[in-house]
Amino acid sequence: MNMQAHRTLPWYSLAFAVFAADQAAKTTVDVATPLGWSYPVTPFFNLVHVLNPGAAFSFLAGAGGWQRWFFLAIAIAASAWLIWMLRQTRRRSESLAFSLILGGALGNAFDRALRGHVIDYLDFHLAGWHWPAFNVADIAITLGAACLVLASFTASRQPQAQEKA
Repeated sequence: MNMQAHRTLPWYSLAFAVFAADQAAKTTVDVATPLGWSYPVTPFFNLVHVLNPGAAFSFLAGAGGWQRWFFLAIAIAASAWLIWMLRQTRRRSESLAFSLILGGALGNAFDRALRGHVIDYLDFHLAGWHWPAFNVADIAITLGAACLVLASFTASRQPQAQEKA
């Protein structure tokens, strides 16, 4: 195994694990529950079965169908860029972030390509207010973005720490 494959394999494996977990959960919800199903788990959390033809927060959900291909193209382009970024030498925190985002992007892209929409099933609510339902892919993308933000703060501090040393 060459050095680059050795360096990137764990990150691609993590992205694949996120993708696989996301698809397993979505398939289970799709096969085991009817569309519109809701099951209260706690006073603030339901498992649901809803479809999202749009993007985050159902952005462009009612746009007439063209958004499927638009968001699919964005996900494919972003995934190609993330694969390229993971081939570069990076700090672990950045590679972790890119891997999580890649797995989530591929999970939602697969849904759009195969089903024409994304299956969401996690519904949090409080006092009648519902956060838009989401899925494992969305969690991975959000965690990856948070990791990038945290990595940017630590990266900006490193040169200062080196100058003081």
